[in-house]
Amino acid sequence: MQIETQTSKRTTLKLLCVVCGMFGFGFALVPLYDALCDLTGLNGKTKGQYVVDEQVDEQSETDVSSRRVKMQFLASNNADMPWVFRPVSRSLSVNPGKLNATEFFVHNPAGRTIIAQAVPSVTPFRAARYLHKTECFCFDQQKLVGGESMDMPLRFIIDKDLPEDIKTITLSYTLFDITEQISGELAVTN
Repeated sequence: MQIETQTSKRTTLKLLCVVCGMFGFGFALVPLYDALCDLTGLNGKTKGQYVVDEQVDEQSETDVSSRRVKMQFLASNNADMPWVFRPVSRSLSVNPGKLNATEFFVHNPAGRTIIAQAVPSVTPFRAARYLHKTECFCFDQQKLVGGESMDMPLRFIIDKDLPEDIKTITLSYTLFDITEQISGELAVTN
């Protein structure tokens, strides 16, 4: 009987440790995921907003590489997102170190106002650390009334230290309808 009691106590202690470990791991998942995304570029995580001198058009030749890199742009909608969403240019040939600009077109054909959020992704994943967005529609939520259209700007720089074996970078965005989430948050705060 004493052996069974000791075994039960050990088993209970082990299970309690497992439960505590799982609880702690659950809290650690968000920072671990963020660190993984920062490291690999997963989910388009880049080094954040990149501040550029206003005199970018007058960059010295030493700041810009003569190398050319192909930038591809993709756009897709999440399920139930009725907007038309596409890049104005599907690809650009860019020089690392130089500021580049393009736009994405959106149109809301629905008969109601919709608020959207674009989520970026970069491939190859290791190229994300060399892609610096100075202006991006993905930084903010986009609101269009029914029938409205607009071109959303994207300005970026590819770092000159981009590994030589990376010849093409694909920047893709998925557009999500977050109208109900925003409406719910507004209802709670009012």
